[in-house]
Parts: sequence; structure tokens; C-alpha cells
Amino acid sequence: MGIRDDYDFSILTNEAERLVTDELERQLTARKDESICVCEDCVIDMAALALNSIKPVYRVSLLGTMYAAALDGGEYAEEVRRGVSTAIDRVHANPSHD
Repeated sequence: MGIRDDYDFSILTNEAERLVTDELERQLTARKDESICVCEDCVIDMAALALNSIKPVYRVSLLGTMYAAALDGGEYAEEVRRGVSTAIDRVHANPSHD
């Protein structure tokens, strides 16, 4: 028996994923640059790069959900915006396909 068999890890959620995907959608829509590839591989690469550049925000409870929702504005939101913008630029310059 392993720890995953004894505990429900499905309630452990990284709210940064939601924030990054929401911001990624906003920025890709706003840029309207048809030269930016939006295939699944590139968009997932953008999300992964952005998530790796920001601090994770894990939650396991309703209180954690409310705390994470408060991060939609302020300094953390700016960190997410910068991380997503940088990720879009990097993947655009170096797509993982030809």
C-alpha cells in the first residue's frame, strides 16, 4: 500500500494552473498575431513555461479556494501576466515543431 492508496490527493489543486490558463487565453486573444502558433503542443508548452516561472498556489479546502480567488488581482496577478507573456514569446520564437 502506498500513500496514494491511503489519501485522496485529488483535492490538492494548484490554483496557478487556472490563473495561467485564463491569462493565456486573454493574451492570445488580445495579441491577434496569426504568426503565433496555437496548436495544442505550443499552447501546452506556453502554459508549462509560465507555470514553471511563477510560485505555485496549492489549495485543499474551500478557504483555500477563497484565498486563491483573491490572487486574481495585485502582485501575484502581475507575476502571472509577465510569466505568460514571456512564455508566449519564447514558444513563438522556438516552437516544439517545424
